[in-house]
Amino acid sequence: MMRALVYEQLGATPEVQQVPEPEVPASGVVLRVGATGVCRSDWHAWVGHDPDIVLPHVPGHEFAGTVVGVGERVENWAVGDRVTTPFLLACGSCTHCRRGVQNLCDRSSQPGFASWGSFAELVAVPFADVNLVRLPEQMEFATAASLGCRFVTSFRAVVDRARTSAGEWVAVHGCGGVGLSAVMIARALGARVVAIDIHADKLALAVAAGADAVVDASTEDVVTAVRDLTGGGAHVSIEALGHRDVFLNSVRGLRKQGRHVQVGLMMGDSEPASLHTDEVLFNELEVLGSFGMPSHRYDAMLAMIDAGLLQPEKLIGRTLGLAEAGEALMTVGTSTVPGVSVVVDP
Repeated sequence: MMRALVYEQLGATPEVQQVPEPEVPASGVVLRVGATGVCRSDWHAWVGHDPDIVLPHVPGHEFAGTVVGVGERVENWAVGDRVTTPFLLACGSCTHCRRGVQNLCDRSSQPGFASWGSFAELVAVPFADVNLVRLPEQMEFATAASLGCRFVTSFRAVVDRARTSAGEWVAVHGCGGVGLSAVMIARALGARVVAIDIHADKLALAVAAGADAVVDASTEDVVTAVRDLTGGGAHVSIEALGHRDVFLNSVRGLRKQGRHVQVGLMMGDSEPASLHTDEVLFNELEVLGSFGMPSHRYDAMLAMIDAGLLQPEKLIGRTLGLAEAGEALMTVGTSTVPGVSVVVDP
């Protein structure tokens, strides 16, 4: 048996319980969780926005830890290895996996959603040879967990999807974990960054992460402010919140031939965004989606961290114990606590 945070019903208070330990998958491993992030996506699942949840449920999908069990078909990993994984685990054999975009795997699985997750002492990871990422020895588990779905999602959005270049203006809409990560990554690439939010403390964190300018969306017209600050509009715009009006501000704050990247999830009560296609056509805009990141792209991100160009540990707002994780999960949708919350040594 092991300790885990469990909710019995959607919207019910999660409680720490004793539950059975996961079995070791033949093609996978079991990890002893060293740290796990508290993410808004976990909150979406808890309130009922995700149809994959089967009750009772253990949440958590941003984790790092130590291999303690290895399946018979695993070739590249051993007990004692320190690892993390993408939040979306790929099968390794479908069409998308074979062409290198494992984040779009047709047969993907997600701990914390389709299966029990990492708010627990142990978590199972299938298809280990495809999904595990070896951690640098000097990287703490809390930092590795904070990479989670937020930092890696932002890395793919800013680097791979937006193709951000030095000297370009990047507008980041929403300064939660995803947005702050995007600010730091864009700045590390040599871009100039405008950060947009409605909370002064989050905007202050964005400045600390490298933003050149900020816009308070509660008091300013966002599109006008972004266009004025960037001399005609952003080259790249990252929507990191998941809201109809924020999406429209993001697209309309672009200059001609600008690239919008949608990262925030519009789930639950969010109204669908409607954009007239002529706005895209006449300005030759690119409207792109970005979802997670394949494990083989971690090397580029970890190299930037090792070189000191990226410092994701600075985005950790607080560390918690497992007993505190339930409250953090229930309030993450409305919390104004800046930075990333990480559960350590669950």
